[in-house]
Order: sequence, then C-alpha cells, then structure tokens
Amino acid sequence: MTAALRTERALVATLLGLAGLSWWWTIERMHGMDNGPWTSLGNLGWFLGVWIVMMAAMMLPSVIPAVAVYAGLARGRTAAAALFFTSGYLAVWAAVGLVAFGVAGAGGLFAGGVLDWSRGGRWLAGKALLCAAAYQITPLKEACLARCRTPLGLTVGSWRHGRLGGFRLGLASGAWCAGCCWALVASLFALGVMSIAWTALVAGLIALEKTLPWRRVATGGTTALLVVLGVLLLVAPDLVPGLKLPGADPMPIHG
Repeated sequence: MTAALRTERALVATLLGLAGLSWWWTIERMHGMDNGPWTSLGNLGWFLGVWIVMMAAMMLPSVIPAVAVYAGLARGRTAAAALFFTSGYLAVWAAVGLVAFGVAGAGGLFAGGVLDWSRGGRWLAGKALLCAAAYQITPLKEACLARCRTPLGLTVGSWRHGRLGGFRLGLASGAWCAGCCWALVASLFALGVMSIAWTALVAGLIALEKTLPWRRVATGGTTALLVVLGVLLLVAPDLVPGLKLPGADPMPIHG
C-alpha cells in the first residue's frame, strides 16, 4: 500500500469518525426536543452550536470525495489542508443557519399567531415541502448538484495555495453544496428541525443525490417524496409517519 493511499484512507476514516461523533452529540442534545413543524429554535448561541454540529453530521460523509481530492492535491499538507477546507465548508452552512434563524425570528415577530399549527402553520409546512420539491427540478439545482458530484473539476478550476486558499476552496465547495441542498435542509423546518428521524432521512437523501450513479433517479425519487409529504401535510398530516403534530403555539424565538 502506497503512502498516498494510506493517507487517503486515514483521512476518510477521520472524517467518518467526526461525522459519527457529530451524530452522537446531535442525538444527545436533541433528545426529546422534537415538537414537530416549526419547533422552537431557542436562543441564537444554542441554536447555532447545535446547527453546526448537525450540519457536520449530515454533510461530512457526502463531502469526503471533495476533501480527499483537495488534500491529495495539497502536496503533503494533508491534515492541515483537510482541516482548513472542511472549516470553510462548514462556515457556509453556519451562515445558512444564521439566515434560517433570522427568517424564523422575523416570521415569529411579524406573523405572530398566524404560525399556529391550527391556523397557517400547517399550510405553510405543506407548501414549503412542495416548494422544495419544485426546486429539485430547476436548472440551478442541476448545476449545483453537478458541481458537487465532480469535486476534481471544482477543486482544480478554483485552486488556491496555502491554508487560506484551502479555506476559500472549502467556502466555494460549501456554496455549491448549499445551492444544491438548501431546499432539502429547509424542509427540515417543515417536518421538525429537532427530529433525529427526519434529520437522518434528509441526510440520507443528500448523500444519495451526491453519490448514486443514477443522478436523475436520485433527484426524481427525492422530488416525489417531497411532493407526497407536502400533499399529506396539507390534506392528512396524521398519515405522515413519524410526524409529531405541534400544539397551538407558534414557533417562538427566545433571546
């Protein structure tokens, strides 16, 4: 076995280990917190901490090819290269979490009781899933997914030297990934962002889209699933397996 192959395997094992540790931490922190669609996000510090670890658990397995390609091109600086690349990648998803928190806070502030499940919350959740399904078949989704599935082209085409260069490449990879997966991640809020089961399902769908040889089969299946879930939320939410129906309270944001 060559030194490069041993290094690559060690890198893959490390990233998978970090993903596993993130899953364990996420399960521990989110246990018993699932209140269904529009679950309270808590204060910003708590939410952002949980969000970043959750994104690491969900995304690290599917970003391994990109990290491995970059580390392999970094000429012997594998550990540091992988660290800075991964940090840049997760920084993008931290920014996505900040946007989500801001949107949720604005919704709770200006919409008030309209977000009650018994009023507009149910319809908003169903329509959010249908919008996520619609995004799946857009040219932008197709372009972003193509970039995510070809990490060598992305890395070589945007190559930057040094640690800052690795971080910037991680940012670029994360941006394409966010463009590809933001609608799937957003669907978590309509199903229960603190639900381990829904988080695991969305993570699995993302991994399949990025790695399954039959790309259109993967995206088509994901689109169909989102449509079914969206329609069920609108007409018969009791039939959605594993969905915890919330009470009459809107999604509050605690400072």
